Amino acid sequence: MREKIRAMVESNLNIFNSGVQFSDDDNIFRKGFVDSLFAVQLIAYLEAEFGIKVANKDLDINNFHSVNKMVSFVERKRQEGTGGASR
Repeated sequence: MREKIRAMVESNLNIFNSGVQFSDDDNIFRKGFVDSLFAVQLIAYLEAEFGIKVANKDLDINNFHSVNKMVSFVERKRQEGTGGASR
């Protein structure tokens, strides 16, 4: 899961800034890697790829600001029963 999420973020970065380095704990919003369009695409990706539903109450930047935060968020959603089978 972590590798898939990281690859999604990296694919967006490579469009604009080839060779940008970041860790799984880096805040991708604070570093300027994410614009509003990519944020929407990222949420849609998490829903489609991992079989979860992101509710309005989940739209907290703290759930999405790093690769590790997104992994934790997806795992939590799956435990809540709002996610599908593991991919």
